[in-house]
Amino acid sequence: MLTLSRTPLLILLAGIASASMIAPAAVALALEEFHDARSFFYAGIVGLVLTTLIGIAQATRTHNRSAPRQLLALLAAFLLLPAMLAVPFHEAVRTTSFLNAYVEMVSSLTTTGATLFAPERLSAAEHLWRAQVGWMGGLLIWVSSAALLAPLTLGGFEVTASGEPGQSVDAGAARRDVSDPALRLAASARVLAPIYIGLTLALWVMLLMAGDQPLVALSHAMSTLSTSGISPIGGPQTAQSGMAGEMIIFLFLFFALSRLTFSGDTKGLAGSKLSHDPEFRMGLLIVLVLPAALFLRHWIASFEIGTETNLAAGLRSLWGGLFTALSFLSTTGFQSADWGAVRGWSGLQTPGVILLGLAIMGGGVATTAGGVKLLRIYALYLAGVREMERLVHPHSLGRSGVMARRIRRQGAFVAWVFFMLFAMTIAVFSLLFALSGLDFENAMVTTVAALTNCGPLIRAAAEQPIPLSEMGDPAKGLFVAAMVLGRLEVLGIIVLLTPDIWRD
Repeated sequence: MLTLSRTPLLILLAGIASASMIAPAAVALALEEFHDARSFFYAGIVGLVLTTLIGIAQATRTHNRSAPRQLLALLAAFLLLPAMLAVPFHEAVRTTSFLNAYVEMVSSLTTTGATLFAPERLSAAEHLWRAQVGWMGGLLIWVSSAALLAPLTLGGFEVTASGEPGQSVDAGAARRDVSDPALRLAASARVLAPIYIGLTLALWVMLLMAGDQPLVALSHAMSTLSTSGISPIGGPQTAQSGMAGEMIIFLFLFFALSRLTFSGDTKGLAGSKLSHDPEFRMGLLIVLVLPAALFLRHWIASFEIGTETNLAAGLRSLWGGLFTALSFLSTTGFQSADWGAVRGWSGLQTPGVILLGLAIMGGGVATTAGGVKLLRIYALYLAGVREMERLVHPHSLGRSGVMARRIRRQGAFVAWVFFMLFAMTIAVFSLLFALSGLDFENAMVTTVAALTNCGPLIRAAAEQPIPLSEMGDPAKGLFVAAMVLGRLEVLGIIVLLTPDIWRD
């Protein structure tokens, strides 16, 4: 009997992806875009037939269901699944190469959201497919974080776990059957999928009520929950909902700061109250302090051009900073319509390096956000504070409690190791991009955008938007590798390359 728990992860994901192609086919058919409808419908049917046959053939075989093998399947999904997802997209667009379609699908599935196509070049069905793939990638990250990364103490869980990264120990995850990762995946999907779908539908309805068109509202809803930043119109700054739509999206971006905002199944710290969660508190502090500092900077500059008394412009400047800071901290990458309007008030341009820094810090552990993660930043902060305390009081004792000591000592060490690996990876990829033809600044921005899975940085942080479609094939291959590496993180790849991890 064929069951989901006995189906290999990659085959199961391919089957779900094939079935999901029916949605853009239906949209294209309703809009009488028959070529797009045929492209998605035929690809979906063929994919369903093939994955069903392969699943039946594999169902009677005994598979290695160790957690590292499932992690390898997750890596294969991010590399191989986009090739299947690119088939209908390539056929529908018609005026692009398959490599471009593949890069677009990797960008969507990893929730990076960088695009090679201008919005007006794609049809409604093609825009929906990009947003839908990004949304499915976000759900995949939610589920795999709880079912695969938490037991292996990866993805940020190594900061609070009692074991070494990559070892199959309970890292504060829900105590389900740890002997079969497939069962954990199924259990996590049953718990998290309804929450994910419900939040997306709620945001979609709220954006519709605010005045957005159905496709725009749905795309922005899926992009917000998955932190992919994919938009058919270039972002909420050009949406009909205006500031009301930005405020609605702003509230839902907080789900990327801490897993405790939507689930407590993988909490790694003592206590489950959101008000006590260090990730959420640190993210909230950054979102409040940074825009306030930017507001003060622009307000001082406004005296030179005589606009310091324009209260409306000042408030819009503050809102633009709040929304954009939270958006890039969560690695979504949406910009407020008032982010660029600040220049009209103060005459100053906000440096893009601020957005780079926010994306590098990233969101919460086991969320769809990328970056270093706030829990690792918090661990380094605790270690730094403790070292400064010892300079004043060398014989003082640190905070009591097993968890506090764990974060301050072993957790801080592992966080520092990860941060150094992340910095080295940025240096290596920046050098490779520079050798492929990009100048230093664009190479750095492209690298950070890929490794933090925050593709909109390419438009927002660079002095001029970086044309990904004009890069050579080697540079596009590097971009794909950086996006996948950023999604699974460096420690996850090291686990796969370490033979000791494969033992039970």
